[in-house]
Amino acid sequence: MQFTTVDLFAGIGGFRIAIEQCGGNTIAFSEIDSDAINYYCANHLSNHSNNLGDITNITDLPKHDLLTAGVPCQSWSIAGKNLGFNDKRGQLWNNTLSLLESAKPKAFIFENVKGLADPRNIKALSYIMERIKNAGYFASYYLLNSKDYGVPQSRVRVYIIGFNNKQMFDKFKLPLTIDTKYSLADYIEDDVVQINLSNNSEFISDHNLFGDPVNRTNSTGLSANNNGFNDYFLFNDLRNGNTTIHTWDIIETTQKQKNICLTLLKNRRKKDFGPLDGNPLSLDQLRSIDNTITEEDIRSLVKIGIIRKEEYAYSINTSYQSVALSEDELYVLEQHNQEILIPDKIIANKSKRNINPKEVLKNLNNKGVVRCIENRYDFSNTKISSGINGISRIFLPTSSIFPTLVASDSNDYVTPISIKAIDKTSYRDSFIKHVVKTNNFRKLTKKEACRIQGFPDGFILPESRSRWMKLLGNSVSVPLMVKLVNSIVDTGIFFKKESSSSVTITSSPIFERVF
Repeated sequence: MQFTTVDLFAGIGGFRIAIEQCGGNTIAFSEIDSDAINYYCANHLSNHSNNLGDITNITDLPKHDLLTAGVPCQSWSIAGKNLGFNDKRGQLWNNTLSLLESAKPKAFIFENVKGLADPRNIKALSYIMERIKNAGYFASYYLLNSKDYGVPQSRVRVYIIGFNNKQMFDKFKLPLTIDTKYSLADYIEDDVVQINLSNNSEFISDHNLFGDPVNRTNSTGLSANNNGFNDYFLFNDLRNGNTTIHTWDIIETTQKQKNICLTLLKNRRKKDFGPLDGNPLSLDQLRSIDNTITEEDIRSLVKIGIIRKEEYAYSINTSYQSVALSEDELYVLEQHNQEILIPDKIIANKSKRNINPKEVLKNLNNKGVVRCIENRYDFSNTKISSGINGISRIFLPTSSIFPTLVASDSNDYVTPISIKAIDKTSYRDSFIKHVVKTNNFRKLTKKEACRIQGFPDGFILPESRSRWMKLLGNSVSVPLMVKLVNSIVDTGIFFKKESSSSVTITSSPIFERVF
């Protein structure tokens, strides 16, 4: 006997794959994205007529046992504008909950981004849980990371799971977490090249030789090897660390230029130099730290693009009253201190006006209302998320975790080079030599991304990277879904059956809240 399901916001059918592995049968789905519909039907041999279409036009659902829904997440995402129910996509929760109440399936699973469980969204989540309770369901929400369930991906999501039977709800237990021994080497298509560093000598092998299994993570939730070195390198000019690569590491620079860059990096966050978390420094300020720095040194770094000059402070011309000014320009002028305007101080005051003080002051400068009286210097790359030259992180094949796959793609890369070193300096130097300097890194392939999400190798997706990344990034991690669905089945909510024979290893506390 099979249990039946309806799949809302179905995407390419991550839920459906899990349902079928657990003995279920999806009888209908709802999706409006044309790419997702076409590849859902192609992969699951489903007729387009099984698509119920736009959820806002659905008045009732066919009778079924389990309702699944990956409700659109942008309304609650940190990466989005976080508009919640003020966003029309947030209103889709109301459509979902109304269909739950009218269809009355025996159980349901709803998936959303972790932002839904953040304190700033607690009222919205409480509203959702109250609606579920009023519909006659007993439910909990759980904050789960796919990496804890056999998926080599750090992907934290909220899962709301509910039952129409209190006894079944009480019997439901989260699946035990898995202490995985897998690494990216098990998922990437390249043969791994092992570089062994011992006593400053190198040995290179073209074999899958990884040493001890990776089973640790560092404080960021990503992977670290058994020597305590990160299994990935970060590319940015704003932070420093043993596995951080800077612009001055990868283009030709003198030792003095490197030292000046490190001086700027180490001091730009000090409050003595400005009100922001990162502040530009003037030549005089840099010389107060290191009096050997010259104006020519700074010019040379500007010329090769590592740092840039920016206008920092302005004085107000007394005759500006005759110039026509916008409301934003008048507002910025009012923020002066003894006729001096510093845009960073205006930014630090966190004005609720949606303006960029630096851009406004540039316009005022062009109008002759203000004039620049101080220049300072900062790095050209001032966004950590942007990385350097479009590279944010490069992951070694020894890494047990890859960052969250997102619909918009990311600046994360992989390399087939595995490095075994005895100290952090040689580890980093070898990475620069064998990976960065040789351009021996790339983005995930379609097949690799499928594997990391738990989709089969033969899963059909479009050729365009932007299209298949959107489809996979919007999907769910299949292995975690299999475990959650099995746990629901094991309660006996659909029919009497013996406990699942699936095996999981070790347990760890999972965040849980019950309403």
